[in-house]
Amino acid sequence: MSLWMILPVSLPVFTITGIWITSGHVHACALKCEHLCVFRLYNESCAEPLPLQRSPVLCCTLDNVPLISKCGTLPPESCFFSLVCSTGSFMVMLVGLLRYAHVIEKHHNCVLNTAGLSTGWICAAGLIMVGNFQVDFAKVLHYVGAGVAFPCSMLFVFLQSALTYRLAKTQEEFWMGHLRVCITLLALVALVLSGVFFCQESFSLQHTSAIFEWIYCMFIMVFYGTFAFEFRGMSGDTLMVLSRGGPDTFSTCQQKAEAAGGTGLPQTDNLTIL
Repeated sequence: MSLWMILPVSLPVFTITGIWITSGHVHACALKCEHLCVFRLYNESCAEPLPLQRSPVLCCTLDNVPLISKCGTLPPESCFFSLVCSTGSFMVMLVGLLRYAHVIEKHHNCVLNTAGLSTGWICAAGLIMVGNFQVDFAKVLHYVGAGVAFPCSMLFVFLQSALTYRLAKTQEEFWMGHLRVCITLLALVALVLSGVFFCQESFSLQHTSAIFEWIYCMFIMVFYGTFAFEFRGMSGDTLMVLSRGGPDTFSTCQQKAEAAGGTGLPQTDNLTIL
């Protein structure tokens, strides 16, 4: 079993831990500083002052719904939020690249594989923008990043689910395809509901939107963790696929091996071993 499988597992572990502990501290800090409001504090008049709140002065309106972005708007919570997003985006790019190379090494390159790599990297770029351009201070750039990250992450899991089925040969691989499709459908439902509720002028519905937004991110991170299934058989040779630009060299060696007597190695390699 390869140690490479630790990488896709570490992405959801780090990110989810970052959200519920580090970013959980973000959320707790935001609430403590009264940068965000719990549901019971929502009011339309904002007549009651918030005694713990430091500047800028805010009140419990729709602008303070605890969406992921709002949890990382003001310092000190914005520092933790940027750290989690930047590190997570780098790991997303790395996992996507290794998945791309692994498919080429074990099977062959295809449009689905290339599209999966592209959408994964575009999603990572959007995530960097979300984490480093706070919504209250760079709203346009923040929303551009969110508009890139959310659809591309959804498209990425769709493409990877389809790719899993296309390459599946064993029962175990088909079961992994079933699991990924289930996660993808649940993530899609969470994303749609989050978007629908976000458009409503209601404290309760927008609060529900925030909940579904957090759930959506959890599903996406769990999906990345499933790549440990493929990465458990990965070796250092996978990186060589990227350096030589494709599987052509591997295919040529395989053809030579078959011509040499089906031993699995070219004839010169057999002599070297002897």
